[in-house]
Amino acid sequence: MVKCAPYVFTMAAYLFFLPLTYAQVDGWGRPAPPVGRTQKGSAPAPRHDISGTWDPGNGGVQPLGAGAIPEDGKPEHQLPYTAEGLAKLKLTKPSNGSRTVLPGDSNDPAWHCDPQGIPREDLYELRQTQIIQTPEKIVILYEYGGVWRDIWTDGRDFPKNPEPKWFGYSVGKWVDDYTFVAETIGTNERTWIDRAGRPHSSDLKVEETFHRVDADTLELSVMIEDPKMYTKPWMALNKLKFYLRPVDFDVREMMCSPSELEEYDKFLGNPASNK
Repeated sequence: MVKCAPYVFTMAAYLFFLPLTYAQVDGWGRPAPPVGRTQKGSAPAPRHDISGTWDPGNGGVQPLGAGAIPEDGKPEHQLPYTAEGLAKLKLTKPSNGSRTVLPGDSNDPAWHCDPQGIPREDLYELRQTQIIQTPEKIVILYEYGGVWRDIWTDGRDFPKNPEPKWFGYSVGKWVDDYTFVAETIGTNERTWIDRAGRPHSSDLKVEETFHRVDADTLELSVMIEDPKMYTKPWMALNKLKFYLRPVDFDVREMMCSPSELEEYDKFLGNPASNK
């Protein structure tokens, strides 16, 4: 087995084996069509329906931070931090991006098997994603970490003074026949916005827009609003394309394992940091 820190395989090994394994087989080892294939003659999108198993391919990895604005050192990707936001940013030590540190020196909470939360679940290792609809809510099941979240569609409002949750509190509605918008508040401040260590406060509001382009294609956009950390809202993900998998497709397992992390640190993480 290829080991991971802390997931099932290291990123280097994961990307190396991806063309031979992940992209061509499902969780039962059965052949699967490659992601991102040309959709010729796709049927029109069904109304008020984003259900199915969706796959963004490598576009969902986002190792340098949010896909629409990665932390790569380019001036155009500098976020509009407040003074408080910039101070909090300096406390994070990501193992990727322009501020990268060695693996053993990172204080990334997800690196130690804490839940990623929202919006990071959208902005790092966004893999095969199952969406289930009921009359009261939309349920999203994520491959990375094997977690799920509820987006309530029954007309409820957000709770008053909500207790912080890893994935916050989400409500959503259809704004047209093919576009569903979800808003999330009340997220745990211990989470990072993305792999690059962008911070957030308890005032964070995340807006996700799911747009069904046609029967086989879904687009996801993510907007971040947090007046304590940023002087204005910013687009973290802009129309990331997902492609529909067959109805009998079985999603691969990608679970956080503290024992795997311990093995990784023993042979790679801590030695790399000279610890």
